[in-house]
Amino acid sequence: MKTQLLTTALTLSLVASAAMADVPANVANRLGQDLTPMGAEKAGSDSGVGSWSGASIDGSALLQGYDGGALPNPYASDKPLYTITAANAGDYDAQLTTGQKALLATYPDTYKLNVYESRRSCTYPDFVYKAAKRNAEVGKVVDGGNGISESIMASPFPIPSSALEIVWNHTLRYRGERVARDFNYAAPTANGDYTLTYTRDEIVFSYSDAQNSRAEDLDNISIWFVAYTSAPARRAGNVVLVHETLNMAKEGRKAWTYSPGTRRVRRAPNIAYDNPVTNGDGLGTSDQYDGYNGAPDRYNWTVAAKAEKLSQQNNYQAVLTPYEELLQAGHANQDVMRYEMRRQWVVEGNLKGNARHIYAKRVLRMDEDSNQMSAGEMYDGRGELWRIQEIGQAPDYRPEAQVCWTTGGEFTYDLLAGRYLGLAMKSGRPANFVTGLERLTKDYYTPANVRRLGR
Repeated sequence: MKTQLLTTALTLSLVASAAMADVPANVANRLGQDLTPMGAEKAGSDSGVGSWSGASIDGSALLQGYDGGALPNPYASDKPLYTITAANAGDYDAQLTTGQKALLATYPDTYKLNVYESRRSCTYPDFVYKAAKRNAEVGKVVDGGNGISESIMASPFPIPSSALEIVWNHTLRYRGERVARDFNYAAPTANGDYTLTYTRDEIVFSYSDAQNSRAEDLDNISIWFVAYTSAPARRAGNVVLVHETLNMAKEGRKAWTYSPGTRRVRRAPNIAYDNPVTNGDGLGTSDQYDGYNGAPDRYNWTVAAKAEKLSQQNNYQAVLTPYEELLQAGHANQDVMRYEMRRQWVVEGNLKGNARHIYAKRVLRMDEDSNQMSAGEMYDGRGELWRIQEIGQAPDYRPEAQVCWTTGGEFTYDLLAGRYLGLAMKSGRPANFVTGLERLTKDYYTPANVRRLGR
């Protein structure tokens, strides 16, 4: 479904490095009218995309007796509308992403997509909507795309006019102010054997701190991040500390690691770009974490499309599934994955001639309602499809949370290795902690504290 937004974006975004500016007030006024407060189209579509009403999930009954574990599935009674397999994929070609088609062809006997009603229940607090409206009027990309100006709290460009703005919308999307997450990594072998890595990360999203009124208040740090591993024994005690800079042209990401083997904290400039992701067994890059992260400077970004495709949404059941059922040979258990028709901003990054990265091209698919990356494809230097990303998401409907974020895990499928990597998986782990985190101050995110955490 082609829209005025898509036409505008394709016209204005051919050169992603150009500095893009705020939108006129009369355009920003579309937020909350024909557009949601976050900039998505409210209307549904003939392809099956549901309409957005603004109603959030009523969790009052679901949370009675809730003990802090995985959230109950509010749509547990839903039945699939249809199932796409390798045998009938041709009938649904327009709904499938390039990556999904490749997975259906690679695993024709086991990979499938159970398609459900499109329930667009992603909502945010009113103060986030207010910030998004202001961002639309004042937000700018600066320094050749390496930073943003004026925006705060929510995605900086609710009505984007370039591919680079869409990438920044994902990078700075609202995920709360402070959060602590307990989760697992796994990299199953070709026959399905795996060892779980237990990790906890603690994050302060200073960009979303209500005490700040504009990006310029942040002292150029948008995220304070620490992650430490507790199991298996050979990895226990490893700690990663990151100060994520907002304007990469002024200063790049600052990172440190602590290893219990050396008992030393060291600067870690390799935690960026195409260096291997921590605990990833060589199946992913550092900038694949959270779908995509870090500086966008090594690619020329263009808008490929605004498309209506299937993606993993309201993926509560995957979190409720034990790992022995979830993690299988070849790919995660598709019986517990929920797919819905959604609109996606599709942006393409092609490696700049003077830049280095193992991915010569990558396609990022951003969910229009949350601005979170929901899928992606990465290509090698020969132009061949190499790796495929699928990232489930769902609203956290607890009153203290009210955020839409990764649910069910981030999966990267390596077509050449015949293996996959599961990140941010929370089966059997508690829900994200979003209160009682006042201890997470700037003093917590220091090399000295990293040494203490490792010990």
